[in-house]
Amino acid sequence: MDTVLSGIRSTGNLHLGNYFGAVKNFIKMQEENNCYFFIADYHSLTTYPTPEDLHNSVKSVLAEYLATGLDPNKSAIYVQSDIREIPELYLLLNMNAYVGELERTTSFKDKVRTQPNNVNAGLLTYPVLMAADILIHRSHKVPVGKDQEQNLEMARKFAKRFNHMYKVDYFPEPQPYNFGEDLVKVPGLDGSGKMGKTAGNGIYLIDDDKTIRKKVMRAVTDSGPTKPDSEVAEPIQNLFTLMSLVSETSTVDFFKEKYASCEIRYGDMKKQLAEDIIKFVTPIREKIIEIRNNNKYLRDVAELGAEKARQSASKTLKDVREIIGFRKF
Repeated sequence: MDTVLSGIRSTGNLHLGNYFGAVKNFIKMQEENNCYFFIADYHSLTTYPTPEDLHNSVKSVLAEYLATGLDPNKSAIYVQSDIREIPELYLLLNMNAYVGELERTTSFKDKVRTQPNNVNAGLLTYPVLMAADILIHRSHKVPVGKDQEQNLEMARKFAKRFNHMYKVDYFPEPQPYNFGEDLVKVPGLDGSGKMGKTAGNGIYLIDDDKTIRKKVMRAVTDSGPTKPDSEVAEPIQNLFTLMSLVSETSTVDFFKEKYASCEIRYGDMKKQLAEDIIKFVTPIREKIIEIRNNNKYLRDVAELGAEKARQSASKTLKDVREIIGFRKF
């Protein structure tokens, strides 16, 4: 059984893209692997060094992932800052990370461009902290998006470098967890690209009915097909893709037939899509709210996850300290 680690951002709410693109796979993944899921509150400080309400952001994110199916009895679900071994391993790995290689990472260069007034040391060493998150459990696999592939490559580099410098075969070189055909790319409502927080084109699992209807009715469309069996433009294909995720097959087929015969009314399609999204989201939203208001349950989950994570993390750090040469007299 592989040890698999996945980080969870600690700000913002889950949208349909997160749910269909990652969370559903996480739920399946925890049935087949030894999984660690952590809320990356340290990482968030590289972009938001003075968060308005860090604790409640973490609380909301934890509630959403639990409501969508992550099981604290099957996986270790923990808050990054609860595991004190992580920053110590981060410090030790930083001693063998070089400024030049960190400055060349795409994520650092992108952040320098987008937040020029907040180029902090944590931003520069972000890949090292990510490597510490992964290596603290000697993880074999990590599910990563396209934007994080280079950081995973850096984690492999740090693992290999540690093994070489200290003449050991201790850290495995973590590989990407491949979801294959199960990875669903959910489009946004703005006519192109995928659903995302930054793009502002998403429907969130916590959105109320009124908000969902308003967002869907404002989705980008075109002037409609001009001849039978016209090629479907990207904005319309995006609506069909969303519909295929939340609607009955007969509903999708109905609107495809209307499009093919040039009889489609986008207003009717959007109204149907909105109602189907509401039907899908409502039970999840209600569960999120229920869990969010249950402080004892959230505390119990966080403590259980931290206990599981520390069992692995403390052993790794103990081994690493001994390998480097930190020993008591």
